Amino acid sequence: MQKNIKNTGESGFTLIELMVVIVILGILAGFVVPNFWGTTDEAKVMRAKADIVSIETALKMYKLHNGVFPTTEEGLTALVERPASAKNYKPGGYLDKGKTPKDPWGNPYVYLSPGTRGDFEIISYGADGVPNGEGLNEDINNWDIE
Repeated sequence: MQKNIKNTGESGFTLIELMVVIVILGILAGFVVPNFWGTTDEAKVMRAKADIVSIETALKMYKLHNGVFPTTEEGLTALVERPASAKNYKPGGYLDKGKTPKDPWGNPYVYLSPGTRGDFEIISYGADGVPNGEGLNEDINNWDIE
């Protein structure tokens, strides 16, 4: 004897139910995405400022050990490789990663010593890598960081 089994309950979602869910998700995305849009750009600016403060600290340690800041010609490389002028160089250098950092946009930081605004200047030219920009292209300087 063969049993004929009928499924009386329906399962699954209707097309209308799926469309309602998709519309709701779209509305939520419309509110959430703009709040996070641009946060990566802000994070890059914050990272550049943190890098500059870290480099400043390393430069001050270098001066403490050697009596002077590295020259512009020696550059930030003097913080990871002993220059000929160094008198009492710290073993392992002055930067943790053992290499000169690049700004968040992949450009080297500009180092000048003596600087026009102090003993030294550390500059990131921002997203465009060119001096004197605005917005995301604005220069980030050690003398502007509080």
